[in-house]
Amino acid sequence: MNAFFSPGIEQTESQQCAPLAAKALTVAHGQRVIIDGLELQLPKGKITAIVGPNGCGKSTLLNALSRVLKPRSGSILLDGRDIHREPAREVARKLALLPQETSAPEGMTVSDLVRFGRQPHQGWLNQWSEEDQYAVRKAIRAADLEGMEERVLDELSGGQRQRAWIAMAVAQATPLLLLDEPTSALDLGHQIEVFELIRHLSRDHGKTLAMVVHDLLSACRYADHLVAMRDGEIITQGAPGEILTPDLVHRLYGVHCDILPDPATGSPMLVNVRRAKRSLSLG
Repeated sequence: MNAFFSPGIEQTESQQCAPLAAKALTVAHGQRVIIDGLELQLPKGKITAIVGPNGCGKSTLLNALSRVLKPRSGSILLDGRDIHREPAREVARKLALLPQETSAPEGMTVSDLVRFGRQPHQGWLNQWSEEDQYAVRKAIRAADLEGMEERVLDELSGGQRQRAWIAMAVAQATPLLLLDEPTSALDLGHQIEVFELIRHLSRDHGKTLAMVVHDLLSACRYADHLVAMRDGEIITQGAPGEILTPDLVHRLYGVHCDILPDPATGSPMLVNVRRAKRSLSLG
């Protein structure tokens, strides 16, 4: 899915982060049911990482939570209200989505992109204001992009470019931010840049974040809450150090491993990872 911006309206930092929950959620693509009867609530002010094998429904869940996909049955509750029964502007005051695939016009600068995040504020009676300018400056500072405002996006490194997209979402000032594979296709150094920014937004700005993550080690290191999915279901969820076991890793990915605490962070660390033995038949 390509996206140029995700909707969002200014909300002061003193306001509570909006709770987001899925109740008896069933989502289908055509006749194929991807998620069936799922229950989930994102903890306020924390980072939730959604993990699991390819095709298990992680991105489908995120798109349903953000109102991109309408469920076949069940509901998504934002502040206790069905997200599909609320006006789009009310939803936009609390929720922003950064999809996996993003695109911008050629020649667009960092400042242009971040300013675009304020578009939902603009209208016939609401032109660009000091409040908008402040939100843009604050987002650029939060993403550690000061001094790069006039740099063209195509000239940036992968990590810098992804931080610019996140800054655009931050400029919308929504208390809740959903990210679909925010470090996809980035090298290790750029992945760390983005994950550190995500942690900064949660710890220092009080945002509630949910992200789809493929790298289990990074999910355990940066997330407060882990949601493990397989075949459209949540197998378990909780703090990484409490729920991650060799048995869970085998159930999710079909591999064996040992788990040790990271000596620096204490988060679970997979070691001695090996493929589960299978009998091979050559006919």
